[in-house]
Amino acid sequence: MAVPDYQSVMLPLLQFAAQKGTETSTSEAVEALAKELGLTEDDLKEMLPSGIQSTFVNRVGWASTYMKKAGLLETTRRGFYQITERGKDLLKKQPKTINVKLLKQYTEFLEFQQLKGTRSGDKVPDFKGTSDVSTATPSEALEAAYENLRDELADELLAKLKKISPAFFERVVVELLVKMGYGGSRADAGKAIGRSGDGGIDGIIKEDKLGLDVVYIQAKRWDNNPVGRPDVMQFAGALQAQRANKGIFITTSRFTDDARNYVSQIGSKIVLIDGEQLTNLMIEHDVGVSTVSLYPVKKVDSDYFEESI
Repeated sequence: MAVPDYQSVMLPLLQFAAQKGTETSTSEAVEALAKELGLTEDDLKEMLPSGIQSTFVNRVGWASTYMKKAGLLETTRRGFYQITERGKDLLKKQPKTINVKLLKQYTEFLEFQQLKGTRSGDKVPDFKGTSDVSTATPSEALEAAYENLRDELADELLAKLKKISPAFFERVVVELLVKMGYGGSRADAGKAIGRSGDGGIDGIIKEDKLGLDVVYIQAKRWDNNPVGRPDVMQFAGALQAQRANKGIFITTSRFTDDARNYVSQIGSKIVLIDGEQLTNLMIEHDVGVSTVSLYPVKKVDSDYFEESI
């Protein structure tokens, strides 16, 4: 089954806390709820877009946070919590579900919402367009918004790349490869790229700063036409003629399935970088983009509040 949203986790989490009787932790709750909800290993491996935390762990964590704000759970010590009398009373009413709408009956939760400008008013912000109850945790909403902005940036960047001159595109390739750790200095890389012109090879660049090995480059600034198997075969043939076995084929377009299948079957190590991957690498290594604003996400430093004797 799909990983349930954080509001769907609230009732089973509160029930688990009641069954436990004593304090519990998110890690313990995650293990118990995963079994109860029938989650598979693949479900538990699903990560947030950032890849930093498991989606299910994040949702269980936020479910516990919201119920603490409503007074259904209470913190016992760092990383642990237990059900409160209010939580037990709610379970006695046998609710079919626990969600944000239900939590609004508690004054403490309403005060928690009103403390934050992004949560003020009667509605919880929703990044999927629904009018009342959001299924995304704040962490997921933030990461989803970031991914949307990044996708828009990548599309705009690719459109720019397709319009620049071949010489400028060559400079972009040089800059990116140097930022990724190839080519030694930028001057060395600039001399290497565009110098070969040998049967499908556009340039040669050092694999590392010491020049222990070299990588051959092919770069095609194409608009919409995909790079097919014949072009990749020509590049592979050029590598063999140079007795080389490492190459990078970069395009602003895309590669056909036939081209990718061919690369997976030959002895030479050829990396195919299409327009989507190219723009993502440029964003990751700050090539052709600039930072407009930063929004640091912080958490309490628990060690800071540990009193020394």
